[in-house]
Amino acid sequence: MDYISYQKRLDYLLELIQKNRFLSIESTAKRFDCSTRTIKRMINNLRDQGNVIQYDRQQKKYFVIIEEKNN
Repeated sequence: MDYISYQKRLDYLLELIQKNRFLSIESTAKRFDCSTRTIKRMINNLRDQGNVIQYDRQQKKYFVIIEEKNN
């Protein structure tokens, strides 16, 4: 997979998490036709890019924390 395709997948994954449409790692792996480990790696890459992504064990879902910038 080339960089542009990978970046598009990262953007789409971030959008799924932000819009609360990320159901599970397994279902997303099937959608992207890849392994669950790849999805976990992609989430870590999004974190490395500065996105604050956390997992809520009670609700069993990922979510993005939007940090406010102080002027």
